[in-house]
Amino acid sequence: MDILARARKVIELEARGLDRMARRLGEGFTTGVNLLLEALESNGKIVVVGIGKSGNIGHKIAATLNSTGSTAVVLNSQNALHGDLGLVSDGDAVIALSYSGETRELLDLLPYIKRFDVRLVALTGEPDSTLGRLSDAVLDTSVEREACPLNLAPTSSSTAMLVMGDALAMVLLEARGFTKEDFARYHPGGALGRALLTRVADIMRAGESLPNVGPGATVLDAVQAMNRVRAGACVVTNATGGLAGIFTHGDFARGYTRDPLLGKKPVEALMTPEPVTLQADSLAVEALKTLGQHRIDDVVVVDANGRAVGLVDTQDLARFKVV
Repeated sequence: MDILARARKVIELEARGLDRMARRLGEGFTTGVNLLLEALESNGKIVVVGIGKSGNIGHKIAATLNSTGSTAVVLNSQNALHGDLGLVSDGDAVIALSYSGETRELLDLLPYIKRFDVRLVALTGEPDSTLGRLSDAVLDTSVEREACPLNLAPTSSSTAMLVMGDALAMVLLEARGFTKEDFARYHPGGALGRALLTRVADIMRAGESLPNVGPGATVLDAVQAMNRVRAGACVVTNATGGLAGIFTHGDFARGYTRDPLLGKKPVEALMTPEPVTLQADSLAVEALKTLGQHRIDDVVVVDANGRAVGLVDTQDLARFKVV
């Protein structure tokens, strides 16, 4: 086996998948960004949830969102029904990851998540899947094939999800006016934090540590001033302290350098026009939420064309143990 040729093939397959995904981007992405932005601007947060490899990608997406000022948490799907659902609050936005869009553990969890007043953004390779149909915005991360030679191991698909997450984070960053200074606040440790937080005044040489000579000094005087404080340059000032120039050890070879810088009467007389409705394919918990929000006992169920196809009563919710 040609090791390098195989490695290049893997990279080329994944890059091809990303190129197709970029060209496919449309209104779904815009809607997703606006939903996330709306949650953040209302003091909500982004809740990321996924299973298996998608879950691993979800952790990275949440980390990137947090590091760029978009508050995010990861909801552990296994512990969600045992207390971790407390992470979710009304006003949040949920990013759900599942390439097939049919991951049973995730679909079983969605009814409980949707008890909250949240918006759902799906990252899936199957926009017409159950997850896609239940979401407020769908981001298509489908790929032609995995980079795995058996076309089985999540490779191109997981990379597509990761990059889509990066795209969301970076667009949110710009939409929220996030700056380098804001970035520094979230990265106080290490070289990156120091580079962004440290000011010139914190590191400059001053007072007696400043090599300084007047314009009338000799080259030897300047060199001695540099040597005295072990500096590579010397400031040249005039009699009033005004800057006249700088002299460096490399003057002879390089020259000067600078540092750039979100009821019997007709029914129509008594009816309520434009009643509250729900789509037939909505989750039952959405009916519960709708009844509660509007303080009503019944909600009309309609099909995609707006025709009434049913009615949900609060007793139905209890009968089917939705409450």
